[in-house]
Parts: sequence; C-alpha cells; structure tokens
Amino acid sequence: MSGSLAILCPGQGNQHPGLLDRLTGSPEAEAVFQQAAGVLGQDPRELIGSVAPESLFDNRLAQPLICAAELATWAVLKSRLPEPALFCGYSVGELAAYGCAGALEVGETLRLADRRATLMDQAGGKPSGLVAIRGLGEREIATLCDQSSAEIAIVNGSDHFILGGATEILEALEQAALARGAHTVRRLRVGVAAHTSLLAPASHKFLAALEQSAMVDPVRPVLAGIDGIPVRDRSTAVATLAKQLSSTIRWQTCLNTAMEMGCRVFLELGPGTSLTAMVRELSAEVVARSMDEFRSLEGAVDWVNKRLERG
Repeated sequence: MSGSLAILCPGQGNQHPGLLDRLTGSPEAEAVFQQAAGVLGQDPRELIGSVAPESLFDNRLAQPLICAAELATWAVLKSRLPEPALFCGYSVGELAAYGCAGALEVGETLRLADRRATLMDQAGGKPSGLVAIRGLGEREIATLCDQSSAEIAIVNGSDHFILGGATEILEALEQAALARGAHTVRRLRVGVAAHTSLLAPASHKFLAALEQSAMVDPVRPVLAGIDGIPVRDRSTAVATLAKQLSSTIRWQTCLNTAMEMGCRVFLELGPGTSLTAMVRELSAEVVARSMDEFRSLEGAVDWVNKRLERG
C-alpha cells in the first residue's frame, strides 16, 4: 500500500520557536542541522532561540529554516515509512520537496532556499504583500483583481484565494473583499507579493541558480505547484521551480492530482496544519495529519503505517 502515501511540505507562515524541538537528538536530524549551520551561520536551534519571534517571518531566515526543518523531519521518518507515491510542496515547500525526493542534497537545498529568499527580497521594488480571502468565487476574485491591480497568487480552493500586490493597494483590496461578502480577509506574514508578476526578476535569476545547481531527477515525482503535473526529470523541475516564484500556485489542482494518482494518506511535515486542513476540506475519502498534531515522531509513524495497512 506504499503507493497511497503523499508527503506534503508547507511554506511560510506557521514557523514557531519550538519548530525543531522534537528532532533534537536524532542522528539523521543532527546531520541536517550541521549543514544548516553552514548556511544560516549557526546551529538553527540556537538561532531560533537568539532572535525575536517576529524575525522568524523574515524571508532570509524563514525560507532556509523551513527547508531545514522539513528535510530533518523527513530524514528521521523516511526509513520508518513505506516509500511515498509523491511529494508536494507549497511555495518554498516545493523546493524542500525536491530535497526530500532526492533531487537535491541537503546543503544545496538550503543554499538555494537562501538564494531564493534573497532574490525575492530584491525583486519587489516597492513594498508588497499577500492577502488571504475566503468566501468569494473565482469570478468575484477576478473582478477584485481587475479593479485593484492585484493578482491571484495561490488558488487553495473554489472559494479560498491568496491575492498579491503592492502594499499601497492591499488595504483597499481587503475592504472591497469584505464589502463583496468575503467571510475571511487576512494579511499574511510574508513581506513580498510572491507568485505574482512583481517577482518576475526573481524568477529569471533563480532559474540561473537552479540551472547551475547539482539537481538530479527526483527519486519519486514532485507535483509542480503551477499546474499539478508530476515532475520526474531535472529540466522540468528547474523550469517549474523558477516559474512558480512569479506565477499562480494552483494548490487545489496539486491535491486533486495526488488523489487521482491514488494517494489516500497525506502526511504534512510541518510547521503548522494548514495543508492538512485543505486536504480534509477537499475530500472525505482520504486522511491527512500534520506532524504538529503528534506528540512524538513514533506516533506519526504508527499512524501512517496503520492507515496504509487498512488500505
């Protein structure tokens, strides 16, 4: 039943001071932390403890830190679980997914995460950001974008969208969404309008970084965030990873693809439970949990194996 397992790698937004606590002492995780120290300048656990909590949301810290956490978690889990059918990552989590899928070595994944964050910070020009909107359909969202010059950054569901644009338009965008009947409007803790055309300069430069990297074909497919297509070769991985910085992420399409490929058990590596919640909303025929919902690594392993045995 190994073919029915999907591994989900989340992006930014849910990092917290206890992010790496459960991994301390594991030899597999310690090996990842050693390489992360070379990119971050010190052991990531020490770094987390030395910065203000709000600094965990700065791109230059958040992106390599999240990738390190997901790579370390997978390093501990992979020998204890059946081989997944696929990996799927949300925003920067897509880069981590390629590391988990064997297409990138740990150190190179983290260096690329650092480069990605730097390019994103440099590309924005004037301040920009992202807004989550729930309760409006795609037609209404398209109208909002036309009226405000915002863009659809991520499609999470039929009434769940992330819009991006210059900071100067976001407050008016939020008010317009509420006036149209949106029941949730929330500014995200991300300092740039990722996955919109404002990040086109970052896409071009990140493409060059990926082309120069030692990336190889993934051992298991990784779903491309921009269209949900299973990626099995280096050239497609390079192209889609670069393109997603300035193109709409179609996360609901990714989840539908995973289910069409037979995935019935979804494990989110954390931090957070956002991707797990989206899976549960999309289908009652599958099961999903995040590592953040378990008290121990052993609990997560036991849950996955029992669910796979049940078919």
